[in-house]
Amino acid sequence: MGFRLPRVLNAKQLIRRSFLNANQVPKGCVAVYVGDESNMKRFVIPLSYLNQPSFQEFLNQSEEEVGFDHPMGALTIPCREDAFLDLISCLNASC
Repeated sequence: MGFRLPRVLNAKQLIRRSFLNANQVPKGCVAVYVGDESNMKRFVIPLSYLNQPSFQEFLNQSEEEVGFDHPMGALTIPCREDAFLDLISCLNASC
């Protein structure tokens, strides 16, 4: 039996958004795909996160593992979803 921590749920609600058109990304945000090739999830995050050192570590790992030329047309970060949500929770709380 599993359970989720409230901060993970809040982070998921903050960064996952529903749009009429799945290709739309609000101004000041960027779409990222998180997970392995068989199970990618799309998140929309603020552009300001890209300047954070902890987020840049994820970007460096992404560049090493999959490069920046990805067929999905968005930034791809090859990590576990829960690790990504923890990072986003920390950025939201300004850890």
